[in-house]
Amino acid sequence: MEQFNQIINWIKTNITLTIISDIGIAILIYLIFRIVRNRLAYIIIRIFKLKTKNKKEIKNHPFYNPLRGFFLMLGIYLAIMYLRRPLYLNDWIIFATNKIFRISIICLSANAIANSLTINNRFMNHIKEKMNPEVEDSMFRFILKAVRGIIYIIAGFLCITELGYDLNGLVAGLGIGSVVITLAAQDTAKNLFGGLVIFMDKPFVVGDWIQIDKYEGTVEDITFRSTRVRTFENSVVNIPNSVLANESIINWSRMEKRRNKVNLCLDLNTPLEKVEKVQNRIKSMLIERDKIIDDTIIVRFDNITDNGINLLVCTYTDSVDYTSFLQEKEKINFKIMQILKEENVELAYDTKTVFVK
Repeated sequence: MEQFNQIINWIKTNITLTIISDIGIAILIYLIFRIVRNRLAYIIIRIFKLKTKNKKEIKNHPFYNPLRGFFLMLGIYLAIMYLRRPLYLNDWIIFATNKIFRISIICLSANAIANSLTINNRFMNHIKEKMNPEVEDSMFRFILKAVRGIIYIIAGFLCITELGYDLNGLVAGLGIGSVVITLAAQDTAKNLFGGLVIFMDKPFVVGDWIQIDKYEGTVEDITFRSTRVRTFENSVVNIPNSVLANESIINWSRMEKRRNKVNLCLDLNTPLEKVEKVQNRIKSMLIERDKIIDDTIIVRFDNITDNGINLLVCTYTDSVDYTSFLQEKEKINFKIMQILKEENVELAYDTKTVFVK
């Protein structure tokens, strides 16, 4: 009970109505900035993007959330600064508040700038078109990721400087531990250089259909460490860039034409006149098809086997997409079967004649 009375007496002695009103004003300052931060961020972005009237587009702007965070931190900072004299705040508290506020501004600024460095940003695409319009999206995306990484590193060094650490001493410390860091980062360095090799040689880009070892699918993204491929089973596999740089890669998307090969084994009893007629009709049918490249058509009496007469049908089509290729192949097969039916030509079966002595 005595301790409770001491607390009550301390409050009566030290807490006055003036101090209570000052604390109330400080809280009010914070609440005002908290309430209006969205509106202020919206107005600032609206000022610099005069052509934009879409609220959703403005709220998705890379600077929108960092500005909201800035105004919230500003509200807290101003509230503490307002209470400096009424509460006789310690110099250390003011010093720490200033440090935290400056570090917050550095982090928010770095986040805003880094978020704006994306391939979807109109300004970045404008810069790309001005510098080199032939730069592929995957290469440009990789460059932007590297720049974002540099921005965060610079922001980290600025924060360390704000905390009062000597960067010279930090660099010296890193020099002492460089051997350990190098050993630990060997795989990362391999993947990084592998990614650079991929972008320089350009064996594939985002969106290509590739095949490597036991993986086959569409490239979704290329990062510093790995390449993300979505397989035809709809699963996602991340392949290290160091592996891709040292493996043979089949890029099916780079095909200019696709081969369709069919071996027709006609019955041995088929008259040669029929064989020749079937051969000519199949060739004429292939010439009439728009998607077949005419100078690649081969329809030849290829071989005589134990089972029958082999007729080789080989063509190239410009339907390189797998789905359209299968559709074209199916139509050709239907046409061939129709020709064989009309000419009363039978396909041979795998047969054997056994003589019993």
